[in-house]
Amino acid sequence: MRDYKNILLVVDLSEDSQLVGERAKAIAACYQSQITLLHVVEYVPVEPMGEALLPTVQIEGELVERAKTRLAELAQKLSLSNSRQLVETGGIKTEIIRAAQRLHADLIVLGSRERHGLAILLNFTEDTILHAAPCDVLAVRLH
Repeated sequence: MRDYKNILLVVDLSEDSQLVGERAKAIAACYQSQITLLHVVEYVPVEPMGEALLPTVQIEGELVERAKTRLAELAQKLSLSNSRQLVETGGIKTEIIRAAQRLHADLIVLGSRERHGLAILLNFTEDTILHAAPCDVLAVRLH
């Protein structure tokens, strides 16, 4: 088994992000690893229906700035303020794989929710990441 020296911690900034972060920290402590936090803003533009709507670029910029603030707050809670913090925009699955490749990640840590019924048949982020990742993936079970 190889050491995990470069861990990509993927968070959705929900309440569960701290639990996923704690798991990544535990692994990082074992291997003296670097952790990079990643949040992806998946923005789907809405067709403008009038001049009252903000321009798409402005809305996306605001979403990114809000995500950066929340990611910094999470990093502080996890005592990871000195770790690299990335907020990317685009498709969640694509951006996670792209970041893992660019950063030469050894391990991707993300949350995974239990699914029932028809949800089992749908394509979920953690499943796609598991099969497309250039490295190992740890899916932390969330309730």
